[in-house]
Amino acid sequence: MDGFTISLLAAAVQSGTPILYATLGEILTEKSGILNLGVEGIMMVGALAAFLTALTTGSPALGFAVGGLAGALLAGVHAAVCLGFQGNQVVSGLALTILGTGLANFLGTPFVGKSGPGFTALPIPGLADLPLLGPIFFRQDVLVYLSYLAVPLLWLFLRNTRWGLDLRSVGENPAAAAANGLNVVGWRWIGTMAGGFLTGLGGAYLSLAYTHLWTNGLSAGRGWIAVALVIFAFWRAERAMLGAYLFGGVMAFQLRLQAAGTHLPSSLLLMLPYALTVIVLVLASWRQMRSAMPAGLGINIEPPD
Repeated sequence: MDGFTISLLAAAVQSGTPILYATLGEILTEKSGILNLGVEGIMMVGALAAFLTALTTGSPALGFAVGGLAGALLAGVHAAVCLGFQGNQVVSGLALTILGTGLANFLGTPFVGKSGPGFTALPIPGLADLPLLGPIFFRQDVLVYLSYLAVPLLWLFLRNTRWGLDLRSVGENPAAAAANGLNVVGWRWIGTMAGGFLTGLGGAYLSLAYTHLWTNGLSAGRGWIAVALVIFAFWRAERAMLGAYLFGGVMAFQLRLQAAGTHLPSSLLLMLPYALTVIVLVLASWRQMRSAMPAGLGINIEPPD
């Protein structure tokens, strides 16, 4: 395999990592029965919180953690609206995107163009020298390696732990879960905020590892791609990983086409990832996505008296 293809695949992994974190977060949220369309806003807030923390403290690791916490707090607003006030989940999620994006752009404007400390490539000894796989997967930064672990951990949590099964049950059949003594509202709070934490990590990756600087609109629609990718992955973590790298590859490819001076209009190249999003949603609908969707997704539950 030639050097261009290998570098493109390596870039696909890096470019797909923030989408992967956000998709895993949305899978976790939706498995609990809450639909959160505020992923874009959560990523933006997570990215800004991570960048400002790293810039202030000089610690990218602390910034990464704070980015996740900021995402969890913003997701908590969505949980409060949907679970506390019985608000419409679609409307609340859209409002969250507008709130998060606007807040991040407003507070981040003084820092536009400023660079800060972040994560750089950290090859894994031995694995980095493997033919083909080494330069693609094992010459990345530590946050990419953490995403490799996040996929099987989420899969194991949802399928092989008591807590994971409880969370899935409140998303599939909240009435039956409540009849069996589960606190449906409590589990949905946990699912929403834990999902927001992972989504915030996706935003943190953008400012700490992908760009190392702040610019308004940093997420550039990746949150919406993550929402679509949940459907493409049929709410399965392992499929989300493949889908995230597919979208990451398309994004990396269009950037390389622009850099190569292709005669195609730049607006057409920028459209490629989002055109793929539409195609993915159409294909998913053909495969009867509702059979994989949590049965209780989007259904509000009255809190106990």
